Amino acid sequence: MTTPSLDTAWRHLEAGDPHAVLRELRSLADDVPAAQVAPLVQRLAADSDFDDLAEAAGRLAAGATGPVALYKYGYACVERGVPYLAVPALAEALRLAAAEVREGEKAKRGLFGRSKPQPDNRLPILGELASAYEDEERHAEAAAALRGHETILRDWPERYLLAYNALMSGDRTTARATLDGLSGPDDQWRPAADRVRRALDRADAVESAAAGMPSAASGSTPPGPGPLSHQDLRGWHFALTGGLLATLSPYGFAAGMTGRYAFVQDSYELCRHGLERLRLVLEATGARPRSVSLLPGRADRALGLAAADLLGLPAQPYRPGTEQTVVVAYDLNDIDGIGPETLAALRERAVGEVLYEHATCWTDTPPVSADVNGLLGQTVAPPWQMLGGEPDERPAEALAAEILAADPVQDEGDGDTPPDPDEALAAFAHAVRDRWLTGPRDRCRSSGPVPSSRFR
Repeated sequence: MTTPSLDTAWRHLEAGDPHAVLRELRSLADDVPAAQVAPLVQRLAADSDFDDLAEAAGRLAAGATGPVALYKYGYACVERGVPYLAVPALAEALRLAAAEVREGEKAKRGLFGRSKPQPDNRLPILGELASAYEDEERHAEAAAALRGHETILRDWPERYLLAYNALMSGDRTTARATLDGLSGPDDQWRPAADRVRRALDRADAVESAAAGMPSAASGSTPPGPGPLSHQDLRGWHFALTGGLLATLSPYGFAAGMTGRYAFVQDSYELCRHGLERLRLVLEATGARPRSVSLLPGRADRALGLAAADLLGLPAQPYRPGTEQTVVVAYDLNDIDGIGPETLAALRERAVGEVLYEHATCWTDTPPVSADVNGLLGQTVAPPWQMLGGEPDERPAEALAAEILAADPVQDEGDGDTPPDPDEALAAFAHAVRDRWLTGPRDRCRSSGPVPSSRFR
Protein backbone atom coordinates (compact mmCIF):
# COMPACT_ATOMS: atom_id res chain seq x y z
CA MET A 1 0.00 0.00 0.00
CA THR A 2 1.35 3.42 -0.93
CA THR A 3 0.48 6.93 0.20
CA PRO A 4 -0.72 9.64 -2.22
CA SER A 5 2.71 11.32 -2.01
CA LEU A 6 4.47 8.06 -2.80
CA ASP A 7 2.11 7.57 -5.74
CA THR A 8 3.18 10.99 -7.02
CA ALA A 9 6.84 10.06 -6.59
CA TRP A 10 6.32 6.82 -8.55
CA ARG A 11 4.68 8.78 -11.37
CA HIS A 12 7.68 11.11 -11.51
CA LEU A 13 9.98 8.08 -11.67
CA GLU A 14 8.03 6.50 -14.51
CA ALA A 15 8.15 9.85 -16.31
CA GLY A 16 11.95 9.84 -16.03
CA ASP A 17 12.24 12.81 -13.66
CA PRO A 18 14.53 11.71 -10.79
CA HIS A 19 14.88 15.25 -9.43
CA ALA A 20 11.11 15.47 -8.95
CA VAL A 21 11.22 12.07 -7.22
CA LEU A 22 13.82 13.34 -4.76
CA ARG A 23 11.83 16.49 -4.06
CA GLU A 24 8.78 14.37 -3.29
CA LEU A 25 10.80 12.02 -1.09
CA ARG A 26 12.25 14.95 0.86
CA SER A 27 8.75 16.19 1.65
CA LEU A 28 7.57 12.84 3.03
CA ALA A 29 10.73 11.23 4.40
CA ASP A 30 9.96 11.88 8.07
CA ASP A 31 6.34 10.74 7.78
CA VAL A 32 6.59 7.44 5.89
CA PRO A 33 8.38 4.33 7.23
CA ALA A 34 11.63 3.52 5.44
CA ALA A 35 10.27 0.11 4.42
CA GLN A 36 7.53 1.81 2.39
CA VAL A 37 9.95 4.18 0.69
CA ALA A 38 12.54 1.45 0.04
CA PRO A 39 11.07 0.00 -3.21
CA LEU A 40 11.08 3.44 -4.80
CA VAL A 41 14.59 4.18 -3.55
CA GLN A 42 15.74 0.80 -4.87
CA ARG A 43 14.50 1.61 -8.37
CA LEU A 44 15.89 5.12 -8.28
CA ALA A 45 19.28 3.90 -7.05
CA ALA A 46 19.44 1.11 -9.62
CA ASP A 47 18.67 3.57 -12.42
CA SER A 48 21.57 5.72 -11.16
CA ASP A 49 23.98 2.75 -10.82
CA PHE A 50 24.19 3.25 -7.04
CA ASP A 51 24.57 -0.45 -6.37
CA ASP A 52 25.22 -0.12 -2.63
CA LEU A 53 22.05 1.88 -2.04
CA ALA A 54 19.99 -0.32 -4.40
CA GLU A 55 21.12 -3.44 -2.51
CA ALA A 56 20.42 -1.95 0.95
CA ALA A 57 17.02 -0.61 -0.13
CA GLY A 58 16.23 -3.96 -1.76
CA ARG A 59 16.71 -5.75 1.56
CA LEU A 60 14.17 -3.47 3.24
CA ALA A 61 11.79 -3.79 0.31
CA ALA A 62 12.03 -7.58 0.62
CA GLY A 63 10.97 -7.43 4.24
CA ALA A 64 14.24 -7.28 6.16
CA THR A 65 13.80 -5.80 9.62
CA GLY A 66 16.05 -4.99 12.52
CA PRO A 67 18.68 -2.38 13.27
CA VAL A 68 21.41 -3.81 11.03
CA ALA A 69 19.36 -3.69 7.83
CA LEU A 70 18.12 -0.19 8.65
CA TYR A 71 21.64 0.95 9.49
CA LYS A 72 23.07 -0.29 6.20
CA TYR A 73 20.27 1.45 4.30
CA GLY A 74 20.76 4.69 6.25
CA TYR A 75 24.52 4.53 5.75
CA ALA A 76 24.10 4.12 1.99
CA CYS A 77 21.65 7.03 1.90
CA VAL A 78 24.19 9.30 3.61
CA GLU A 79 26.97 8.16 1.28
CA ARG A 80 24.80 8.85 -1.77
CA GLY A 81 23.81 12.36 -0.70
CA VAL A 82 20.25 11.80 0.51
CA PRO A 83 20.64 12.14 4.29
CA TYR A 84 16.99 13.12 4.70
CA LEU A 85 16.10 9.54 3.74
CA ALA A 86 18.68 8.21 6.18
CA VAL A 87 17.35 10.06 9.24
CA PRO A 88 14.10 8.11 9.83
CA ALA A 89 15.75 4.77 9.05
CA LEU A 90 18.67 5.40 11.40
CA ALA A 91 16.41 6.78 14.14
CA GLU A 92 14.34 3.58 13.95
CA ALA A 93 17.51 1.47 13.89
CA LEU A 94 18.70 3.23 17.04
CA ARG A 95 15.36 2.65 18.77
CA LEU A 96 15.45 -1.06 17.91
CA ALA A 97 19.10 -1.41 18.95
CA ALA A 98 18.34 0.22 22.30
CA ALA A 99 15.40 -2.16 22.78
CA GLU A 100 17.67 -5.13 22.05
CA VAL A 101 20.12 -3.90 24.69
CA ARG A 102 17.32 -3.63 27.25
CA GLU A 103 16.14 -7.15 26.42
CA GLY A 104 19.71 -8.36 26.74
CA GLU A 105 20.00 -6.82 30.19
CA LYS A 106 16.84 -8.57 31.24
CA ALA A 107 18.20 -11.83 29.85
CA LYS A 108 21.32 -11.45 31.98
CA ARG A 109 19.11 -11.14 35.01
CA GLY A 110 17.35 -14.39 34.01
CA LEU A 111 14.01 -12.81 33.24
CA PHE A 112 13.77 -14.55 29.85
CA GLY A 113 15.21 -17.91 30.73
CA ARG A 114 17.79 -18.79 28.06
CA SER A 115 17.34 -15.65 25.93
CA LYS A 116 20.65 -14.79 24.29
CA PRO A 117 21.94 -11.22 24.92
CA GLN A 118 22.26 -9.15 21.76
CA PRO A 119 25.37 -7.10 20.87
CA ASP A 120 25.16 -3.35 21.50
CA ASN A 121 25.01 -1.75 18.03
CA ARG A 122 24.08 1.73 19.21
CA LEU A 123 27.38 3.57 18.74
CA PRO A 124 27.82 3.14 14.96
CA ILE A 125 24.13 3.82 14.40
CA LEU A 126 24.24 6.91 16.61
CA GLY A 127 27.32 8.24 14.81
CA GLU A 128 25.71 7.82 11.40
CA LEU A 129 22.45 9.39 12.61
CA ALA A 130 24.39 12.41 13.91
CA SER A 131 26.13 12.65 10.54
CA ALA A 132 22.81 12.57 8.67
CA TYR A 133 21.36 15.27 10.93
CA GLU A 134 24.47 17.39 10.41
CA ASP A 135 24.21 17.09 6.63
CA GLU A 136 20.65 18.37 6.93
CA GLU A 137 21.77 21.12 9.37
CA ARG A 138 19.41 19.70 12.00
CA HIS A 139 22.00 20.26 14.69
CA ALA A 140 19.64 20.49 17.66
CA GLU A 141 18.23 17.06 16.77
CA ALA A 142 21.74 15.64 16.43
CA ALA A 143 22.66 16.97 19.86
CA ALA A 144 19.43 15.59 21.36
CA ALA A 145 20.09 12.12 19.88
CA LEU A 146 23.62 12.10 21.31
CA ARG A 147 22.46 13.31 24.74
CA GLY A 148 19.82 10.58 24.76
CA HIS A 149 22.59 7.95 24.85
CA GLU A 150 25.19 9.88 26.81
CA THR A 151 26.15 6.93 29.03
CA ILE A 152 27.73 5.06 26.08
CA LEU A 153 29.44 8.00 24.39
CA ARG A 154 33.19 8.06 23.97
CA ASP A 155 35.00 11.38 24.19
CA TRP A 156 36.16 11.05 20.57
CA PRO A 157 34.20 11.29 18.46
CA GLU A 158 30.73 11.18 20.07
CA ARG A 159 31.10 13.71 22.88
CA TYR A 160 33.00 16.00 20.54
CA LEU A 161 30.08 15.67 18.09
CA LEU A 162 27.75 16.66 20.93
CA ALA A 163 29.83 19.81 21.55
CA TYR A 164 29.93 20.63 17.83
CA ASN A 165 26.21 20.15 17.23
CA ALA A 166 25.30 22.05 20.38
CA LEU A 167 27.39 24.98 19.13
CA MET A 168 25.84 24.85 15.67
CA SER A 169 22.37 24.88 17.19
CA GLY A 170 23.22 27.92 19.31
CA ASP A 171 23.56 26.10 22.65
CA ARG A 172 26.94 27.50 23.71
CA THR A 173 26.52 26.41 27.34
CA THR A 174 26.33 22.72 26.43
CA ALA A 175 29.04 23.10 23.80
CA ARG A 176 31.51 24.72 26.20
CA ALA A 177 30.79 22.36 29.09
CA THR A 178 31.07 19.28 26.88
CA LEU A 179 34.25 20.43 25.18
CA ASP A 180 35.90 21.36 28.48
CA GLY A 181 35.10 17.89 29.84
CA LEU A 182 36.81 15.99 27.03
CA SER A 183 40.12 14.21 27.39
CA GLY A 184 42.98 15.52 25.27
CA PRO A 185 42.41 14.78 21.56
CA ASP A 186 44.84 12.85 19.40
CA ASP A 187 46.33 14.34 16.24
CA GLN A 188 43.28 13.32 14.20
CA TRP A 189 40.77 15.19 16.36
CA ARG A 190 42.88 18.13 17.61
CA PRO A 191 42.12 20.40 14.60
CA ALA A 192 38.38 19.79 15.02
CA ALA A 193 38.50 20.52 18.75
CA ASP A 194 40.51 23.69 18.09
CA ARG A 195 37.94 24.88 15.55
CA VAL A 196 35.09 24.53 18.04
CA ARG A 197 37.10 26.23 20.79
CA ARG A 198 38.00 29.16 18.54
CA ALA A 199 34.35 29.52 17.54
CA LEU A 200 33.25 29.54 21.18
CA ASP A 201 35.88 32.14 22.04
CA ARG A 202 34.74 34.34 19.15
CA ALA A 203 31.13 33.92 20.28
CA ASP A 204 32.11 35.10 23.76
CA ALA A 205 33.86 38.08 22.15
CA VAL A 206 30.68 38.98 20.24
CA GLU A 207 28.61 38.94 23.40
CA SER A 208 31.20 40.92 25.36
CA ALA A 209 31.46 43.44 22.54
CA ALA A 210 27.69 43.85 22.42
CA ALA A 211 27.65 44.69 26.12
CA GLY A 212 29.95 47.64 25.48
CA MET A 213 28.27 48.93 22.33
CA PRO A 214 25.60 51.67 22.31
CA SER A 215 22.13 50.31 22.88
CA ALA A 216 19.15 50.73 20.63
CA ALA A 217 17.36 52.48 23.49
CA SER A 218 19.92 55.32 23.39
CA GLY A 219 18.95 56.04 19.82
CA SER A 220 22.54 55.74 18.65
CA THR A 221 22.03 52.42 16.85
CA PRO A 222 18.96 51.06 15.10
CA PRO A 223 16.94 48.25 16.65
CA GLY A 224 17.73 44.78 15.42
CA PRO A 225 18.49 41.23 16.52
CA GLY A 226 20.15 40.88 19.90
CA PRO A 227 23.71 39.59 20.20
CA LEU A 228 23.91 35.93 19.21
CA SER A 229 20.18 35.51 19.02
CA HIS A 230 18.85 33.20 16.33
CA GLN A 231 18.51 36.30 14.14
CA ASP A 232 22.02 37.70 14.63
CA LEU A 233 23.51 36.62 11.32
CA ARG A 234 26.54 38.92 11.51
CA GLY A 235 27.37 37.81 15.05
CA TRP A 236 27.06 34.10 14.35
CA HIS A 237 28.87 34.41 11.02
CA PHE A 238 31.84 35.91 12.85
CA ALA A 239 31.68 33.32 15.63
CA LEU A 240 31.63 30.35 13.26
CA THR A 241 33.93 31.55 10.46
CA GLY A 242 35.98 34.41 11.89
CA GLY A 243 34.78 36.58 9.00
CA LEU A 244 33.08 39.96 9.09
CA LEU A 245 29.86 40.00 7.06
CA ALA A 246 29.87 43.34 5.27
CA THR A 247 26.24 43.54 4.12
CA LEU A 248 22.95 41.99 5.13
CA SER A 249 20.32 41.29 2.51
CA PRO A 250 17.51 43.85 2.71
CA TYR A 251 14.97 41.32 1.41
CA GLY A 252 13.05 38.49 3.04
CA PHE A 253 14.28 38.94 6.62
CA ALA A 254 10.85 38.24 8.12
CA ALA A 255 10.24 35.47 5.57
CA GLY A 256 13.18 33.47 6.90
CA MET A 257 16.25 34.67 5.01
CA THR A 258 17.47 36.64 8.06
CA GLY A 259 20.07 38.67 6.17
CA ARG A 260 21.00 36.12 3.50
CA TYR A 261 20.13 36.20 -0.17
CA ALA A 262 18.56 33.23 -1.95
CA PHE A 263 18.99 34.13 -5.63
CA VAL A 264 20.59 37.46 -6.39
CA GLN A 265 21.32 39.05 -9.72
CA ASP A 266 24.51 40.81 -8.76
CA SER A 267 25.22 44.32 -10.03
CA TYR A 268 28.12 46.69 -10.33
CA GLU A 269 26.41 48.74 -7.62
CA LEU A 270 26.46 45.79 -5.19
CA CYS A 271 30.12 45.14 -6.02
CA ARG A 272 30.99 48.77 -5.30
CA HIS A 273 28.93 48.78 -2.10
CA GLY A 274 30.77 45.68 -0.90
CA LEU A 275 34.13 47.31 -1.54
CA GLU A 276 33.04 50.43 0.32
CA ARG A 277 32.13 48.21 3.26
CA LEU A 278 35.55 46.53 2.99
CA ARG A 279 37.18 49.94 3.30
CA LEU A 280 35.01 50.69 6.33
CA VAL A 281 36.06 47.42 8.01
CA LEU A 282 39.74 48.11 7.42
CA GLU A 283 39.38 51.55 8.98
CA ALA A 284 37.31 50.31 11.93
CA THR A 285 39.73 47.51 12.80
CA GLY A 286 42.88 49.55 12.31
CA ALA A 287 44.15 47.26 9.54
CA ARG A 288 46.88 48.88 7.47
CA PRO A 289 47.36 46.92 4.22
CA ARG A 290 50.12 48.06 1.91
CA SER A 291 48.85 46.41 -1.28
CA VAL A 292 46.02 44.57 -2.99
CA SER A 293 46.83 41.06 -4.23
CA LEU A 294 45.16 40.00 -7.46
CA LEU A 295 43.96 36.44 -8.01
CA PRO A 296 44.13 35.08 -11.58
CA GLY A 297 40.42 34.75 -12.42
CA ARG A 298 38.87 37.52 -14.52
CA ALA A 299 36.17 38.25 -11.94
CA ASP A 300 38.71 38.26 -9.10
CA ARG A 301 41.09 40.50 -11.02
CA ALA A 302 38.31 42.96 -11.89
CA LEU A 303 37.21 43.26 -8.29
CA GLY A 304 40.81 43.45 -7.10
CA LEU A 305 41.70 46.26 -9.49
CA ALA A 306 38.64 48.20 -8.36
CA ALA A 307 39.57 47.62 -4.71
CA ALA A 308 43.14 48.82 -5.28
CA ASP A 309 41.88 52.05 -6.86
CA LEU A 310 39.30 52.61 -4.13
CA LEU A 311 41.77 51.93 -1.30
CA GLY A 312 44.58 53.88 -2.93
CA LEU A 313 46.92 50.87 -2.86
CA PRO A 314 49.18 49.30 -5.48
CA ALA A 315 47.93 46.10 -7.11
CA GLN A 316 50.17 43.06 -7.53
CA PRO A 317 49.72 39.38 -8.42
CA TYR A 318 48.92 37.20 -5.42
CA ARG A 319 51.92 35.45 -3.90
CA PRO A 320 51.48 33.18 -0.87
CA GLY A 321 53.03 34.62 2.24
CA THR A 322 52.75 38.28 1.24
CA GLU A 323 52.27 40.34 4.40
CA GLN A 324 49.99 43.36 4.93
CA THR A 325 47.94 42.81 1.79
CA VAL A 326 44.27 42.49 0.83
CA VAL A 327 43.54 39.44 -1.32
CA VAL A 328 40.35 40.01 -3.32
CA ALA A 329 38.14 37.20 -4.65
CA TYR A 330 34.75 37.35 -6.29
CA ASP A 331 33.71 33.76 -5.42
CA LEU A 332 36.04 31.33 -3.64
CA ASN A 333 34.03 28.40 -5.00
CA ASP A 334 35.21 29.29 -8.50
CA ILE A 335 38.03 26.76 -8.47
CA ASP A 336 38.61 27.17 -12.22
CA GLY A 337 39.47 30.81 -11.72
CA ILE A 338 41.48 30.47 -8.51
CA GLY A 339 42.98 26.98 -8.45
CA PRO A 340 43.28 24.41 -5.64
CA GLU A 341 46.91 25.29 -4.87
CA THR A 342 45.99 28.91 -4.25
CA LEU A 343 43.07 27.93 -2.06
CA ALA A 344 45.35 25.71 0.02
CA ALA A 345 47.76 28.63 0.45
CA LEU A 346 44.94 30.98 1.48
CA ARG A 347 43.92 28.72 4.35
CA GLU A 348 47.04 29.80 6.25
CA ARG A 349 47.07 33.55 6.80
CA ALA A 350 50.21 35.65 6.33
CA VAL A 351 50.82 38.46 8.83
CA GLY A 352 48.35 41.26 8.19
CA GLU A 353 46.80 39.46 5.20
CA VAL A 354 43.06 40.12 4.73
CA LEU A 355 41.01 37.90 2.40
CA TYR A 356 37.91 39.53 0.92
CA GLU A 357 35.24 37.50 -0.90
CA HIS A 358 32.41 39.40 -2.53
CA ALA A 359 29.80 36.64 -3.06
CA THR A 360 29.92 33.84 -0.49
CA CYS A 361 27.71 30.79 -1.02
CA TRP A 362 26.16 29.80 2.31
CA THR A 363 24.61 26.53 1.09
CA ASP A 364 27.83 25.24 -0.48
CA THR A 365 30.45 26.93 1.64
CA PRO A 366 33.85 27.69 0.09
CA PRO A 367 36.98 25.70 0.97
CA VAL A 368 38.35 28.61 2.99
CA SER A 369 36.47 31.20 5.05
CA ALA A 370 37.16 34.79 4.04
CA ASP A 371 38.04 37.49 6.58
CA VAL A 372 35.47 39.86 5.05
CA ASN A 373 32.43 38.69 3.09
CA GLY A 374 30.53 41.06 0.87
CA LEU A 375 27.24 39.14 0.94
CA LEU A 376 25.85 35.66 1.55
CA GLY A 377 23.87 34.17 -1.32
CA GLN A 378 22.68 30.77 -2.41
CA THR A 379 22.84 31.48 -6.13
CA VAL A 380 24.60 34.59 -7.43
CA ALA A 381 24.68 35.65 -11.07
CA PRO A 382 27.60 38.09 -11.64
CA PRO A 383 26.82 41.45 -13.23
CA TRP A 384 28.76 40.45 -16.36
CA GLN A 385 26.55 37.37 -16.74
CA MET A 386 23.07 38.89 -16.72
CA LEU A 387 20.36 36.26 -16.99
CA GLY A 388 18.68 36.37 -20.37
CA GLY A 389 21.37 38.59 -21.84
CA GLU A 390 24.66 38.21 -23.62
CA PRO A 391 27.66 37.74 -21.31
CA ASP A 392 30.01 40.69 -21.01
CA GLU A 393 33.33 39.40 -22.32
CA ARG A 394 35.32 42.59 -21.75
CA PRO A 395 38.64 42.31 -19.92
CA ALA A 396 38.97 42.70 -16.17
CA GLU A 397 40.18 46.30 -16.49
CA ALA A 398 36.91 47.36 -18.17
CA LEU A 399 34.81 45.56 -15.54
CA ALA A 400 36.80 47.26 -12.77
CA ALA A 401 36.03 50.63 -14.35
CA GLU A 402 32.31 49.76 -14.32
CA ILE A 403 32.51 48.88 -10.61
CA LEU A 404 34.27 52.14 -9.77
CA ALA A 405 31.72 54.17 -11.74
CA ALA A 406 28.74 52.50 -10.03
CA ASP A 407 26.62 54.17 -7.35
CA PRO A 408 27.29 52.42 -4.00
CA VAL A 409 24.03 53.56 -2.39
CA GLN A 410 22.52 50.74 -0.32
CA ASP A 411 19.29 49.15 -1.55
CA GLU A 412 16.44 50.00 0.83
CA GLY A 413 14.92 46.57 0.28
CA ASP A 414 11.42 45.43 1.16
CA GLY A 415 10.96 47.58 4.27
CA ASP A 416 10.57 44.46 6.42
CA THR A 417 14.26 44.11 7.23
CA PRO A 418 16.14 45.82 10.08
CA PRO A 419 18.44 48.58 8.78
CA ASP A 420 22.12 47.84 8.24
CA PRO A 421 23.89 51.22 8.41
CA ASP A 422 27.62 51.75 8.09
CA GLU A 423 27.79 52.69 11.77
CA ALA A 424 26.52 49.28 12.90
CA LEU A 425 29.13 47.37 10.88
CA ALA A 426 31.91 49.73 11.94
CA ALA A 427 31.01 49.39 15.62
CA PHE A 428 30.86 45.60 15.38
CA ALA A 429 34.16 45.33 13.50
CA HIS A 430 35.91 47.64 15.96
CA ALA A 431 34.54 45.72 18.95
CA VAL A 432 35.73 42.27 17.79
CA ARG A 433 38.98 43.37 16.14
CA ASP A 434 41.17 41.53 18.68
CA ARG A 435 39.59 38.19 17.68
CA TRP A 436 39.71 38.96 13.95
CA LEU A 437 42.51 37.66 11.70
CA THR A 438 43.44 34.90 14.14
CA GLY A 439 43.84 31.19 13.40
CA PRO A 440 43.58 29.41 10.06
CA ARG A 441 40.76 30.14 7.63
CA ASP A 442 38.84 26.94 8.32
CA ARG A 443 35.89 25.96 6.20
CA CYS A 444 32.56 26.10 8.03
CA ARG A 445 30.21 23.57 6.43
CA SER A 446 27.08 24.64 8.29
CA SER A 447 25.15 27.90 8.16
CA GLY A 448 24.78 27.62 11.94
CA PRO A 449 22.02 28.60 14.37
CA VAL A 450 20.42 31.35 12.25
CA PRO A 451 17.57 29.69 10.32
CA SER A 452 16.73 30.39 6.71
CA SER A 453 14.23 29.61 3.98
CA ARG A 454 16.75 27.38 2.28
CA PHE A 455 15.70 25.88 -1.01
CA ARG A 456 17.40 22.91 -2.67
